[in-house]
Amino acid sequence: MERPGFMASLVAGGIAGVSVDLILYPLDTIKTRLQSPQGFNKAGGFRGIYAGVPSAAIGSFPNAAAFFITYEYVKWFLHTDSSSYLMPVKHMLAASAGELVACLIRVPSEVVKQRAQVSSSSRTFQIFSNVLYQEGIRGLYRGYTSTVLREIPFSLVQFPLWESLKALWSWRQDHVVDCWQSAVCGAFAGGFAAVVTTPLDVAKTRIMLAKVGSSTASGNVLSALHGVWRTQGLAGLFAGVFPRTAAISLGGFIFLGAYDQTRSLLLELGRGSP
Repeated sequence: MERPGFMASLVAGGIAGVSVDLILYPLDTIKTRLQSPQGFNKAGGFRGIYAGVPSAAIGSFPNAAAFFITYEYVKWFLHTDSSSYLMPVKHMLAASAGELVACLIRVPSEVVKQRAQVSSSSRTFQIFSNVLYQEGIRGLYRGYTSTVLREIPFSLVQFPLWESLKALWSWRQDHVVDCWQSAVCGAFAGGFAAVVTTPLDVAKTRIMLAKVGSSTASGNVLSALHGVWRTQGLAGLFAGVFPRTAAISLGGFIFLGAYDQTRSLLLELGRGSP
């Protein structure tokens, strides 16, 4: 990847990530409280829906930037002809690699954020300090495996679908899609991926919120899913599906549209500079 492309991906990804996380934060809080083991009302209901937002704000830019740098680099490294049937495979591999890297930043931020969302009386820094004191660095990465197991299937659905929809739209109108069209494709792709991966999101939330020393806190995704199924059935596995789908559909519109727009602008500026 040329230097302008590399830097454009870093900045565009970071800006897009921050935009989405802060604009749609209330929906994320509602989703987390619907999925929490103590129930929506005990977790805070509609009160303090910006609890934990400092953690999201701090982690958002580097998380999204890390994903898109990796995503674009792997796409470049695995360069194939645009008409090749291997294109979806390339996008899947690039998205999976991006998630593995981004989760190194995302998971600590997510652990602190979700605990703050269900305990709005506690400050974000206090929660961060408590995790470090009680569980050490390992506590900040509790749920890394479950997060990766959620994000990779999500990306395997979302990004190839996004790229395919853009390619189809470009072919139909005989020119490259505009940024708003890319955003619409992102909304459809994100919404569909959100629905099918909701059970994995529920498992991740339960693992991150579990009490220290409990069986769920061990991070076993199948055990967490089985526990939810046994106590709440199918409704429990899809808890929070509506705010999650709404947030990710809107997020896909803003995130992927803002990413394409910002990256195109930065690449233009890069070509125009001496």
